[in-house]
Amino acid sequence: MLLAEVKESCTMALGAIAAHKLRSSLTLLGVLVGVFSIIVTMTAMRVLQANIEREMTRLGAQSFAVRKWPGIYFGGPDGFEKYWRRKDIRLAQGKLVEEKATLAVSVGVEGNFWGGQIETRYAKTPPTVQLLGETPGSFPARGWIVAEGRGLSESDVDNARDACVLGAGLAKTVFPYGSPLGERIKINGFNYNVVGVLAPKGGSRGGEQDNFAVIPVTTGLNRAGRWNRSLTILVQARDVASYDDCLEQVRGILRVARKVAPGAEDDFEMFSNDSLVAQFNTFTLAVRVGVSVVSSIALLAAGIGIMNIMLVSVTERTREIGIRRAIGAKKRNIMTQFIVEAIVLCEVGGAIGVVLGILGGNAVALYMNMPVAIPVDWIALGLIICSIVGIIFGTYPAYKAANLDPIDSLRYE
Repeated sequence: MLLAEVKESCTMALGAIAAHKLRSSLTLLGVLVGVFSIIVTMTAMRVLQANIEREMTRLGAQSFAVRKWPGIYFGGPDGFEKYWRRKDIRLAQGKLVEEKATLAVSVGVEGNFWGGQIETRYAKTPPTVQLLGETPGSFPARGWIVAEGRGLSESDVDNARDACVLGAGLAKTVFPYGSPLGERIKINGFNYNVVGVLAPKGGSRGGEQDNFAVIPVTTGLNRAGRWNRSLTILVQARDVASYDDCLEQVRGILRVARKVAPGAEDDFEMFSNDSLVAQFNTFTLAVRVGVSVVSSIALLAAGIGIMNIMLVSVTERTREIGIRRAIGAKKRNIMTQFIVEAIVLCEVGGAIGVVLGILGGNAVALYMNMPVAIPVDWIALGLIICSIVGIIFGTYPAYKAANLDPIDSLRYE
């Protein structure tokens, strides 16, 4: 009986909306705008968040990084000043960690030198290629797998050789006709010999994670002319069980090497994939909450408009209500009819807002060549909010309609 009553009320609600198209359209416009603003923002943020998380999760399994600067920073310039004052992390400190960190399965040292153009006899790249200086321990810590040739060796680092390992995407760009092994490339005016190619990892914008070249860190320091630059230490623990102990062991080694006083704050940052993603999600949570609050104001205004229209509808349909009451309809039936009508109004507007919001939010993904995203959780939340708005703001008009006197209603002109 209840299901049949709700079905009948939905049919009557759709008929009432169809009978007053302009009025209904203007009424649900407020709901549409409110839901659209929530969904378009959350969809765009979900696209960007997924992209940033992919960019940040470049470390291998059970790996963490140590460097002078924080992995992700949302503060102002005043708070960043303390990082500028820290001492640089040098190659010798990375070697010390490699020697003394008994709980680490591999330790690498990395320097990010520049983004520029690479030339070969076949092609030139856009000036967007990253040049990374590494040691052999960086390969397992980064999760890099050599697909062709070999990786860097200790001899390459000790002798500052002009060896180079290419990312898969870069290798295909500069050597489109065959294997790059043994070929020469020019990076920033210096020649290098290609000794290996990494397996593809993919990424956003058509594989940006594979668009880099790797050289010995000592070669990079020599040719960049900046031995005083701060480097990054990459550490891979043996397993999940020893991860925390390995992190604390490395922290202790560096505190002693950098002469940090007991009880004083670390003068370096330690972070992993999970910690970076957690920091980013904490920051975006405040943004999402702020957007939700602002969008809720639009839904509140839409709810007030729905109540106003429903009150007008009750007045216009007084005689109809009287006839229904005269043939046996109860107050509960009248209330259900008008509450369902308010909910249907909200849900129609919400559904249109969801569709437009998904399309608008994913326009960002298409423009930036990223995978599209559909925030199912926010879609469900938006539609639930629409139902709540319909129930809250439709209850008073429904109560007023249900409590009309049947005799007076039948006499109403």
